[in-house]
Amino acid sequence: MHLPLVINVVARILLVASMAMFWPLLWALLEDPGSRETRAFVFSILISIAVGSCGLLILRKFWPIRSRDYDAIGAKDGLSIVGLSWISVSFVGALPFFLSGAIPSYTDAFFETVSGFTTTGATVLTGIRAFPPGILFWRSLTHWMGGMGIIVLTVALLPAIGRGAYRLYSAEAPGPSAERLQPTVKETAKTLWSVYFLLSLIETLFLILGGMTLFEALCHTFGTMATGGFSTRDASLAAFGPNIQWVVIIFMFLAGCSFILHFRALRGKPLVYFRSEEFRIYLGLMVVLVPVFSGILWLTGAGGGWEGIRHACFQIISILTTTGFTTTDFDLWPPFLKISLIVLMFIGGCAGSTGGGMKVVRVYVALKSGFKSIIRSILPNVVMPLKVDSKPVPEAYVVNAGAYFILYIFLFLLGTVVMTITDGADLVTAFSASVACLSNIGPGLGDVGASRNYAWISPEGKWFLSFLMLAGRLELYAILILFVPAAWRR
Repeated sequence: MHLPLVINVVARILLVASMAMFWPLLWALLEDPGSRETRAFVFSILISIAVGSCGLLILRKFWPIRSRDYDAIGAKDGLSIVGLSWISVSFVGALPFFLSGAIPSYTDAFFETVSGFTTTGATVLTGIRAFPPGILFWRSLTHWMGGMGIIVLTVALLPAIGRGAYRLYSAEAPGPSAERLQPTVKETAKTLWSVYFLLSLIETLFLILGGMTLFEALCHTFGTMATGGFSTRDASLAAFGPNIQWVVIIFMFLAGCSFILHFRALRGKPLVYFRSEEFRIYLGLMVVLVPVFSGILWLTGAGGGWEGIRHACFQIISILTTTGFTTTDFDLWPPFLKISLIVLMFIGGCAGSTGGGMKVVRVYVALKSGFKSIIRSILPNVVMPLKVDSKPVPEAYVVNAGAYFILYIFLFLLGTVVMTITDGADLVTAFSASVACLSNIGPGLGDVGASRNYAWISPEGKWFLSFLMLAGRLELYAILILFVPAAWRR
């Protein structure tokens, strides 16, 4: 690991985080310039700037870095920078919650912040409407920043750092591979954030037209486009009418798609969606599951008519895209539907989306590879190239998908065991809390269900679940590499 380079980039990212805090500071100033909330944001900004600037000044004195030095950033450095940056930003991002007294425990503040940046939406808060607007805005803004990526935002805003930029971009990108849209990574980052901003702006306008205030429209847009799930109401989207819920359904669906497809569609190629095998599977899951869920809800008396269809559609899309918004307590649904939702939690959104989970394309490749193995055991001489979008999939890609799947299941099982040890959680609660945090969903089943939260969990349990949230959002490797001693050697 090139430690000076790592420290340099992490310090720059802390400065970007400090800039982001100015937006909730404005809401706090509008509410009450002399409030504790306002002072908390001012102190948090100053601390973040101080830490980032000290890091850069120390490096300038002892390890001066030239522009061409960034070309030395390798895969190991890229993963380490991404992992350390997200951890550092989470520690600093927790300060406004803690210093304002909104969340008295720093452990809880850190958990809420990690949940925000990783777009998980698991919360320890109740009585949300009583919290100051600046705090609620920062809580939702962490979603929006983490959705497209803190590193991607930094690459887009700061001066180019050479070939090392691609290492950072690919280490944070959600999915098996990071595709460029423009000749340079900086331009690609700007393009992705432009599409993200445009869709966010459109959703905000629709929510305002649906009856939301500007503040609530922005907060829910941040949670929707980032597939996060933080709401300004304890009842989540159940506190709003059907029109608002249908708007959120549409934009959750869009957020779960690859933003590369959105960019190409906006460039005048709308059929590009249906040329993507992953998108067709993603859409097909919803087309099949919505009538199945609606029918079962109607037959069991858990919900009928258009309301049942709306609840089924909303929760399927919310869980599959790992957004985590709720309109009803799905923990009361029939067992088959709850099991189906758990399966959707593992799958997640499309590669290149803001959704969590293992991603549709990885699950598809794993299933296709398994089917191929069965055929080969029967017909050993048959030639069956594994293809996605009519293109052969490299063997290394298949191996990486298999390794990712194994690590994912291992961490999920480890999380289940830890929850039973640290908090004595029952199996359903431990099982769903683990997958809900690892897949960045938020609500699970049992004591972490749609009508409950994570406040009751012990500090040890919250720190471990925070680790799972970070690992899930950063595709496992950027966090796990920090626990490998060889990664710290140059």
